[in-house]
Amino acid sequence: MNARRLVLLNVILLIILVGGGLAAYSYYNRTVNYLSTDNAQISGQQVTIASPANGRLIDWTGKVGDKFSKDEEIGSVMAAGTGTASPSEIKITVPQNATVVQSNAVKNSFVGAGTPLAQMYDLDNLWVTANIEETNINDIEVGQDVDIYVDAFPNNDLNGKIEKIGFATSGTFSLLPNTNTSGNYTKVTQVIPVRISIDNYKGLELVPGMNVTVRIHK
Repeated sequence: MNARRLVLLNVILLIILVGGGLAAYSYYNRTVNYLSTDNAQISGQQVTIASPANGRLIDWTGKVGDKFSKDEEIGSVMAAGTGTASPSEIKITVPQNATVVQSNAVKNSFVGAGTPLAQMYDLDNLWVTANIEETNINDIEVGQDVDIYVDAFPNNDLNGKIEKIGFATSGTFSLLPNTNTSGNYTKVTQVIPVRISIDNYKGLELVPGMNVTVRIHK
């Protein structure tokens, strides 16, 4: 009986040692060969469609989900003429290929010049913005391979590369500076935005703002 217990104890200890060794190797491999962060999201070029003049919005075809090509008409405004000039129709066009993701326009309503009517994105040209802590930025360089894991699609891994490293921290343009009422600077670890390409969507319906985890190959 004692011999059996000894054998069992040795087996348990062996399992613990092997498991601990594998865990240690896995941790070493992750920290030495990869840099990971979940402070990342899907991004894209946001396009704001605004009224070009004061007037009545006499036409609007930009429904959420509609895709437009560059220079395609999305609406028009009837602008009041000056002096004795007659009112004139001014067309509203889209500056680049994009899809409407938000529409605030109400047909036949009066709009002022510069009034935002819609927000659009080119959903075929999205990327990932990852915020890398400043203490790790020396491990980042353009061209590195990146594994991309989108929270919304946990069973679909994507791939990309580092395209651009920001020239300022994300907090540089914050409306809430890191100072207190006495004017003293509160030191906190800053993050630097890094742009990562997406090689292939693999049929996933990616949209700006989706949460992402990235694993950067050092």
